[in-house]
Amino acid sequence: MGLLRKMCSVFHDDWCSKCKSQMSETGRKLYMLPMTVGHYISHKDANYYRKNLIKVEKKADIPTATYACGAISYWCTKCGHRAVKLSIFLPVRDVEKYEDTIYFENGELDELLNN
Repeated sequence: MGLLRKMCSVFHDDWCSKCKSQMSETGRKLYMLPMTVGHYISHKDANYYRKNLIKVEKKADIPTATYACGAISYWCTKCGHRAVKLSIFLPVRDVEKYEDTIYFENGELDELLNN
């Protein structure tokens, strides 16, 4: 069972990287990024996202050729570990063209989904 849990935490977003148990989703929000087609730069620093993400209610609110960011927060009911997953994508005609997925597991963006 230990190997299965370890594999699940590697391949599933909602499995805890600490205790390898399934995590609960605690929040989900959509943001717009100040980057347009041809100008995407990957950022691994949480400060960039705290300063630059612009909350939107739906994909239709995102201007054409502008990147979006789906944010999901997770909480492990077994050990209390928290994580935030950011999925960076370009909305193109009802399709999400994914560019990057970044995880923050040290509380850097916890307040982002609590506001």
